[in-house]
Amino acid sequence: MNNWNEYLSAQGARLAQDGSANLSDFGHSLGVAELAPGFVAPITDQGLIAVTGDDAASFLHNQLTNDVEHLGLAEARLAGYCSPKGRLQATFLMWRTSESVFLQLARDIQPALQKRLSMFVLRAKAKLSDAGAGQVLLGIGGAAAQAALTPLFGTLPPTPYSRINHPLGTLIRVADAFGSPRYQWLATPEAAQAAWPALTAGLRAAGTDAWRLADIHAGVPQVTLKTQEQFVPQMVNFELLGGVNFKKGCYPGQEIVARSQYLGKLKRRTALASIDAPAQSGDEVFAVDDPDQPCGMVVNSAPNGAGGVDALVEMKLAAIEQGDVRLGSASGVPLRLLPMPYALDALDL
Repeated sequence: MNNWNEYLSAQGARLAQDGSANLSDFGHSLGVAELAPGFVAPITDQGLIAVTGDDAASFLHNQLTNDVEHLGLAEARLAGYCSPKGRLQATFLMWRTSESVFLQLARDIQPALQKRLSMFVLRAKAKLSDAGAGQVLLGIGGAAAQAALTPLFGTLPPTPYSRINHPLGTLIRVADAFGSPRYQWLATPEAAQAAWPALTAGLRAAGTDAWRLADIHAGVPQVTLKTQEQFVPQMVNFELLGGVNFKKGCYPGQEIVARSQYLGKLKRRTALASIDAPAQSGDEVFAVDDPDQPCGMVVNSAPNGAGGVDALVEMKLAAIEQGDVRLGSASGVPLRLLPMPYALDALDL
Protein backbone atom coordinates (compact mmCIF):
# COMPACT_ATOMS: atom_id res chain seq x y z
CA MET A 1 0.00 0.00 0.00
CA ASN A 2 2.86 2.39 0.80
CA ASN A 3 4.34 1.69 -2.63
CA TRP A 4 0.97 2.57 -4.16
CA ASN A 5 0.85 5.86 -2.25
CA GLU A 6 4.42 6.62 -3.29
CA TYR A 7 3.50 5.88 -6.89
CA LEU A 8 0.51 8.22 -6.77
CA SER A 9 2.60 10.92 -5.13
CA ALA A 10 5.00 10.66 -8.05
CA GLN A 11 2.02 11.15 -10.38
CA GLY A 12 1.06 14.41 -8.67
CA ALA A 13 -1.24 13.27 -5.87
CA ARG A 14 -0.98 14.92 -2.45
CA LEU A 15 -1.10 12.82 0.68
CA ALA A 16 -3.22 14.02 3.58
CA GLN A 17 -1.41 16.02 6.24
CA ASP A 18 -1.95 13.37 8.89
CA GLY A 19 0.11 10.93 6.85
CA SER A 20 -2.83 8.60 6.31
CA ALA A 21 -3.60 6.86 3.04
CA ASN A 22 -6.20 9.48 2.17
CA LEU A 23 -5.47 11.35 -1.04
CA SER A 24 -6.65 14.79 -1.98
CA ASP A 25 -7.56 15.66 -5.54
CA PHE A 26 -4.73 15.89 -7.98
CA GLY A 27 -3.82 19.56 -7.73
CA HIS A 28 -7.28 20.99 -7.08
CA SER A 29 -10.90 20.07 -6.54
CA LEU A 30 -12.73 19.10 -9.70
CA GLY A 31 -16.33 19.94 -10.50
CA VAL A 32 -19.04 18.12 -12.41
CA ALA A 33 -18.09 19.67 -15.75
CA GLU A 34 -14.51 18.41 -15.38
CA LEU A 35 -15.48 14.94 -14.17
CA ALA A 36 -18.37 14.17 -16.52
CA PRO A 37 -16.15 13.46 -19.58
CA GLY A 38 -14.36 10.73 -17.62
CA PHE A 39 -12.20 10.33 -14.52
CA VAL A 40 -10.28 7.81 -12.45
CA ALA A 41 -9.86 8.30 -8.71
CA PRO A 42 -8.14 6.39 -5.91
CA ILE A 43 -10.78 5.78 -3.22
CA THR A 44 -8.98 5.91 0.11
CA ASP A 45 -11.72 6.54 2.70
CA GLN A 46 -13.30 3.09 2.58
CA GLY A 47 -12.80 0.03 4.75
CA LEU A 48 -13.61 -3.56 3.87
CA ILE A 49 -14.84 -6.35 6.15
CA ALA A 50 -14.87 -10.00 5.07
CA VAL A 51 -17.35 -12.32 6.78
CA THR A 52 -16.29 -15.91 6.19
CA GLY A 53 -17.73 -19.27 7.21
CA ASP A 54 -20.63 -21.61 6.58
CA ASP A 55 -23.06 -19.27 8.37
CA ALA A 56 -21.71 -15.95 7.03
CA ALA A 57 -24.73 -15.17 4.85
CA SER A 58 -27.34 -16.30 7.37
CA PHE A 59 -25.63 -14.39 10.19
CA LEU A 60 -25.58 -11.16 8.17
CA HIS A 61 -29.12 -11.77 6.90
CA ASN A 62 -30.27 -11.49 10.52
CA GLN A 63 -28.31 -8.29 11.12
CA LEU A 64 -28.71 -6.13 8.00
CA THR A 65 -31.58 -4.33 6.29
CA ASN A 66 -31.18 -6.22 3.01
CA ASP A 67 -31.40 -9.83 1.85
CA VAL A 68 -28.00 -11.49 2.14
CA GLU A 69 -29.00 -15.13 1.78
CA HIS A 70 -30.16 -14.60 -1.81
CA LEU A 71 -27.34 -12.27 -2.83
CA GLY A 72 -26.03 -13.57 -6.16
CA LEU A 73 -22.37 -13.97 -7.03
CA ALA A 74 -22.75 -11.56 -9.97
CA GLU A 75 -24.42 -8.74 -8.06
CA ALA A 76 -23.81 -6.20 -5.32
CA ARG A 77 -26.32 -4.59 -2.98
CA LEU A 78 -26.60 -1.73 -0.56
CA ALA A 79 -27.42 -2.63 3.02
CA GLY A 80 -27.64 -0.94 6.39
CA TYR A 81 -26.95 -1.91 9.97
CA CYS A 82 -29.34 -0.32 12.47
CA SER A 83 -29.51 0.18 16.20
CA PRO A 84 -32.50 -1.33 18.01
CA LYS A 85 -34.15 2.11 17.57
CA GLY A 86 -33.92 1.76 13.79
CA ARG A 87 -31.14 4.31 13.35
CA LEU A 88 -28.36 3.56 10.89
CA GLN A 89 -25.02 2.72 12.47
CA ALA A 90 -23.48 1.93 9.09
CA THR A 91 -24.28 1.67 5.40
CA PHE A 92 -22.57 -0.91 3.22
CA LEU A 93 -21.93 -1.87 -0.34
CA MET A 94 -21.92 -5.66 -0.12
CA TRP A 95 -21.08 -8.54 -2.42
CA ARG A 96 -20.11 -12.15 -2.00
CA THR A 97 -17.87 -14.87 -3.31
CA SER A 98 -18.18 -18.61 -2.72
CA GLU A 99 -16.17 -18.17 0.49
CA SER A 100 -17.07 -14.76 1.96
CA VAL A 101 -19.48 -11.85 2.10
CA PHE A 102 -17.75 -8.47 1.80
CA LEU A 103 -19.00 -5.28 3.45
CA GLN A 104 -17.55 -1.99 2.23
CA LEU A 105 -18.10 0.93 4.61
CA ALA A 106 -16.64 4.22 5.75
CA ARG A 107 -13.16 3.58 7.08
CA ASP A 108 -13.62 5.80 10.13
CA ILE A 109 -16.30 3.50 11.56
CA GLN A 110 -14.90 0.12 10.50
CA PRO A 111 -12.97 -0.93 13.65
CA ALA A 112 -15.81 -0.28 16.10
CA LEU A 113 -18.47 -1.61 13.73
CA GLN A 114 -16.51 -4.79 13.01
CA LYS A 115 -16.05 -5.34 16.73
CA ARG A 116 -19.75 -4.78 17.41
CA LEU A 117 -20.90 -7.19 14.72
CA SER A 118 -18.42 -9.80 15.98
CA MET A 119 -20.11 -9.69 19.39
CA PHE A 120 -23.29 -11.14 17.89
CA VAL A 121 -21.71 -14.07 16.03
CA LEU A 122 -22.08 -16.32 19.11
CA ARG A 123 -22.34 -19.93 17.88
CA ALA A 124 -22.66 -19.06 14.21
CA LYS A 125 -19.90 -20.34 11.95
CA ALA A 126 -18.81 -16.90 10.82
CA LYS A 127 -15.66 -14.86 11.32
CA LEU A 128 -15.16 -11.18 10.61
CA SER A 129 -11.81 -9.86 9.41
CA ASP A 130 -10.29 -6.73 7.89
CA ALA A 131 -10.06 -7.44 4.15
CA GLY A 132 -8.62 -4.11 3.05
CA ALA A 133 -4.93 -4.83 3.60
CA GLY A 134 -3.02 -5.18 0.36
CA GLN A 135 -5.95 -3.93 -1.71
CA VAL A 136 -6.37 -0.77 -3.78
CA LEU A 137 -9.76 0.70 -4.63
CA LEU A 138 -10.19 2.76 -7.79
CA GLY A 139 -13.29 4.62 -8.94
CA ILE A 140 -13.88 5.12 -12.65
CA GLY A 141 -16.73 7.20 -14.03
CA GLY A 142 -17.87 9.63 -16.68
CA ALA A 143 -18.58 9.30 -20.39
CA ALA A 144 -15.25 7.66 -21.24
CA ALA A 145 -15.27 5.13 -18.39
CA GLN A 146 -16.48 2.16 -20.40
CA ALA A 147 -14.00 2.77 -23.22
CA ALA A 148 -11.14 2.99 -20.73
CA LEU A 149 -12.04 -0.20 -18.87
CA THR A 150 -13.02 -2.46 -21.77
CA PRO A 151 -9.43 -3.10 -22.98
CA LEU A 152 -8.54 -4.24 -19.45
CA PHE A 153 -11.58 -6.35 -18.59
CA GLY A 154 -13.23 -7.21 -21.89
CA THR A 155 -16.79 -7.60 -20.64
CA LEU A 156 -17.97 -5.04 -18.07
CA PRO A 157 -20.75 -5.40 -15.47
CA PRO A 158 -23.88 -4.57 -17.50
CA THR A 159 -26.15 -2.82 -14.99
CA PRO A 160 -25.83 -0.84 -11.76
CA TYR A 161 -25.00 -3.13 -8.83
CA SER A 162 -23.71 -5.95 -10.97
CA ARG A 163 -20.17 -7.26 -10.68
CA ILE A 164 -17.57 -9.49 -12.27
CA ASN A 165 -14.58 -11.40 -10.95
CA HIS A 166 -11.53 -11.11 -13.18
CA PRO A 167 -7.85 -11.98 -12.90
CA LEU A 168 -7.28 -8.22 -12.43
CA GLY A 169 -9.66 -8.09 -9.44
CA THR A 170 -13.29 -7.37 -8.63
CA LEU A 171 -15.12 -4.84 -10.81
CA ILE A 172 -18.48 -3.53 -9.57
CA ARG A 173 -20.77 -1.19 -11.45
CA VAL A 174 -22.34 1.15 -8.92
CA ALA A 175 -25.02 3.83 -9.31
CA ASP A 176 -24.67 6.01 -12.40
CA ALA A 177 -23.60 9.64 -11.99
CA PHE A 178 -23.11 12.63 -14.30
CA GLY A 179 -25.24 10.75 -16.87
CA SER A 180 -22.80 7.85 -17.25
CA PRO A 181 -21.97 4.47 -15.68
CA ARG A 182 -19.56 4.28 -12.75
CA TYR A 183 -17.35 1.42 -11.65
CA GLN A 184 -15.22 0.61 -8.66
CA TRP A 185 -12.28 -1.71 -9.09
CA LEU A 186 -10.76 -3.63 -6.17
CA ALA A 187 -7.25 -4.56 -7.25
CA THR A 188 -3.79 -5.35 -6.01
CA PRO A 189 -1.42 -2.36 -5.91
CA GLU A 190 0.60 -3.98 -8.67
CA ALA A 191 -2.41 -4.34 -10.98
CA ALA A 192 -3.56 -0.78 -10.29
CA GLN A 193 -0.11 0.65 -10.88
CA ALA A 194 0.26 -1.26 -14.14
CA ALA A 195 -3.12 0.00 -15.38
CA TRP A 196 -2.77 3.60 -14.24
CA PRO A 197 -0.96 4.95 -17.34
CA ALA A 198 -3.58 3.46 -19.68
CA LEU A 199 -6.46 4.70 -17.53
CA THR A 200 -5.12 8.24 -17.26
CA ALA A 201 -4.47 8.36 -20.99
CA GLY A 202 -8.22 8.55 -21.53
CA LEU A 203 -9.51 9.73 -18.14
CA ARG A 204 -8.91 12.72 -15.88
CA ALA A 205 -6.86 11.79 -12.80
CA ALA A 206 -8.82 12.81 -9.73
CA GLY A 207 -8.92 12.03 -6.02
CA THR A 208 -11.22 10.62 -3.38
CA ASP A 209 -13.20 13.88 -3.17
CA ALA A 210 -14.15 13.45 -6.83
CA TRP A 211 -15.58 10.00 -6.12
CA ARG A 212 -17.52 11.39 -3.16
CA LEU A 213 -18.91 14.13 -5.41
CA ALA A 214 -20.03 11.46 -7.87
CA ASP A 215 -21.72 9.48 -5.07
CA ILE A 216 -23.51 12.63 -3.95
CA HIS A 217 -24.77 13.35 -7.47
CA ALA A 218 -25.91 9.71 -7.70
CA GLY A 219 -27.94 10.33 -4.53
CA VAL A 220 -26.18 7.52 -2.64
CA PRO A 221 -25.58 8.35 1.05
CA GLN A 222 -22.95 6.89 3.33
CA VAL A 223 -23.07 6.90 7.12
CA THR A 224 -19.80 8.11 8.65
CA LEU A 225 -18.62 8.64 12.21
CA LYS A 226 -20.32 12.04 12.46
CA THR A 227 -23.73 10.74 11.36
CA GLN A 228 -24.02 7.36 13.09
CA GLU A 229 -27.46 6.76 14.66
CA GLN A 230 -28.91 9.95 13.16
CA PHE A 231 -31.16 8.51 10.45
CA VAL A 232 -33.82 5.88 9.95
CA PRO A 233 -33.02 4.37 6.50
CA GLN A 234 -35.88 6.14 4.74
CA MET A 235 -34.61 9.55 5.90
CA VAL A 236 -31.60 9.09 3.58
CA ASN A 237 -33.69 7.54 0.77
CA PHE A 238 -32.11 4.16 1.41
CA GLU A 239 -35.15 2.10 0.52
CA LEU A 240 -35.48 4.01 -2.78
CA LEU A 241 -31.97 2.79 -3.63
CA GLY A 242 -32.80 -0.86 -2.90
CA GLY A 243 -30.97 -0.89 0.43
CA VAL A 244 -33.93 -2.19 2.46
CA ASN A 245 -35.83 -5.43 1.89
CA PHE A 246 -39.22 -5.28 3.61
CA LYS A 247 -40.00 -8.96 2.97
CA LYS A 248 -37.02 -10.46 4.77
CA GLY A 249 -36.96 -11.56 8.38
CA CYS A 250 -36.15 -9.59 11.47
CA TYR A 251 -33.00 -7.58 12.10
CA PRO A 252 -32.14 -4.94 14.73
CA GLY A 253 -34.52 -2.00 14.37
CA GLN A 254 -36.68 -3.81 11.80
CA GLU A 255 -39.97 -3.01 13.50
CA ILE A 256 -39.28 0.73 13.52
CA VAL A 257 -38.05 0.72 9.91
CA ALA A 258 -41.20 -1.14 8.83
CA ARG A 259 -43.44 1.18 10.83
CA SER A 260 -41.83 4.19 9.12
CA GLN A 261 -42.63 2.60 5.78
CA TYR A 262 -46.22 1.53 6.28
CA LEU A 263 -47.78 3.71 8.98
CA GLY A 264 -48.32 7.29 7.88
CA LYS A 265 -46.21 9.44 5.62
CA LEU A 266 -42.53 10.05 6.00
CA LYS A 267 -41.77 13.58 7.10
CA ARG A 268 -38.08 13.66 6.18
CA ARG A 269 -36.02 12.91 3.08
CA THR A 270 -32.56 13.63 1.69
CA ALA A 271 -32.04 16.19 -1.08
CA LEU A 272 -29.11 17.28 -3.24
CA ALA A 273 -27.85 20.80 -2.62
CA SER A 274 -25.00 23.11 -3.56
CA ILE A 275 -23.55 25.35 -0.83
CA ASP A 276 -21.13 28.25 -1.40
CA ALA A 277 -19.26 27.51 1.83
CA PRO A 278 -17.47 24.62 3.52
CA ALA A 279 -19.85 22.05 5.01
CA GLN A 280 -19.24 18.69 6.60
CA SER A 281 -21.21 15.60 7.55
CA GLY A 282 -23.17 16.32 10.71
CA ASP A 283 -23.53 20.08 10.12
CA GLU A 284 -27.05 21.30 10.83
CA VAL A 285 -29.27 23.25 8.45
CA PHE A 286 -32.15 25.59 9.28
CA ALA A 287 -35.33 26.65 7.48
CA VAL A 288 -35.78 30.42 7.35
CA ASP A 289 -39.46 30.15 8.28
CA ASP A 290 -38.62 28.06 11.40
CA PRO A 291 -35.33 29.53 12.66
CA ASP A 292 -35.30 28.23 16.23
CA GLN A 293 -34.48 24.60 15.54
CA PRO A 294 -32.56 22.72 12.84
CA CYS A 295 -34.62 21.24 10.04
CA GLY A 296 -31.97 18.75 8.98
CA MET A 297 -28.36 17.68 8.72
CA VAL A 298 -25.65 17.30 6.10
CA VAL A 299 -25.20 13.60 5.35
CA ASN A 300 -22.24 13.79 2.97
CA SER A 301 -20.43 16.63 1.22
CA ALA A 302 -17.59 17.07 -1.25
CA PRO A 303 -15.85 20.05 -2.86
CA ASN A 304 -17.59 21.04 -6.09
CA GLY A 305 -14.71 22.81 -7.84
CA ALA A 306 -16.34 26.22 -7.43
CA GLY A 307 -15.16 27.05 -3.93
CA GLY A 308 -18.08 25.42 -2.13
CA VAL A 309 -19.50 21.94 -1.73
CA ASP A 310 -22.27 19.81 -3.12
CA ALA A 311 -24.02 17.79 -0.45
CA LEU A 312 -26.70 15.30 0.39
CA VAL A 313 -28.79 16.94 3.09
CA GLU A 314 -31.43 15.16 5.16
CA MET A 315 -34.26 17.49 6.16
CA LYS A 316 -37.95 17.90 6.73
CA LEU A 317 -40.05 17.57 3.61
CA ALA A 318 -41.64 20.92 4.39
CA ALA A 319 -38.21 22.53 4.24
CA ILE A 320 -37.42 20.84 0.92
CA GLU A 321 -40.72 22.03 -0.52
CA GLN A 322 -40.33 25.55 0.84
CA GLY A 323 -36.75 25.71 -0.41
CA ASP A 324 -35.24 28.47 1.77
CA VAL A 325 -32.76 26.52 3.88
CA ARG A 326 -29.49 27.81 5.34
CA LEU A 327 -26.30 26.25 6.70
CA GLY A 328 -25.61 26.59 10.42
CA SER A 329 -28.42 29.01 11.22
CA ALA A 330 -31.41 30.67 9.62
CA SER A 331 -29.12 33.54 8.62
CA GLY A 332 -26.36 31.31 7.24
CA VAL A 333 -25.26 30.55 3.70
CA PRO A 334 -28.24 29.38 1.60
CA LEU A 335 -28.57 25.92 0.10
CA ARG A 336 -29.39 25.76 -3.61
CA LEU A 337 -31.45 22.63 -4.10
CA LEU A 338 -30.57 20.62 -7.21
CA PRO A 339 -32.58 17.92 -9.03
CA MET A 340 -32.21 14.45 -7.55
CA PRO A 341 -31.40 11.53 -9.89
CA TYR A 342 -34.50 9.67 -8.68
CA ALA A 343 -37.96 10.64 -7.50
CA LEU A 344 -38.59 11.21 -3.79
CA ASP A 345 -42.35 10.73 -4.09
CA ALA A 346 -42.38 6.94 -4.30
CA LEU A 347 -44.41 6.88 -1.10
CA ASP A 348 -46.94 9.53 -2.11
CA LEU A 349 -45.02 12.21 -0.30
